Amino acid sequence: MDLNNSKNNIPEKEVKIIDNYNTYKQPREIKYYRTKQAVAKGISFGSCLAIVISYTANHSIGWAIFHGCLSWFYVIYYFFKYNPNFF
Repeated sequence: MDLNNSKNNIPEKEVKIIDNYNTYKQPREIKYYRTKQAVAKGISFGSCLAIVISYTANHSIGWAIFHGCLSWFYVIYYFFKYNPNFF
């Protein structure tokens, strides 16, 4: 069997048969892959929250970037420092 088309030298596509088990399994794998890829490429929610809190409190982009690098540490620090009556 020749894998190439004789006119254009284009390889034939393989056809995969998907059973019911793989049909139900596939969306979970895609969702996990997309989430993993988004976290690897972007900033985390903690960094974004720290940047917003810092800019709102200080009105300084430099401090916002610095606190964004600290991420959740700054968010927890800010929460305990400015909300002492929460507990």
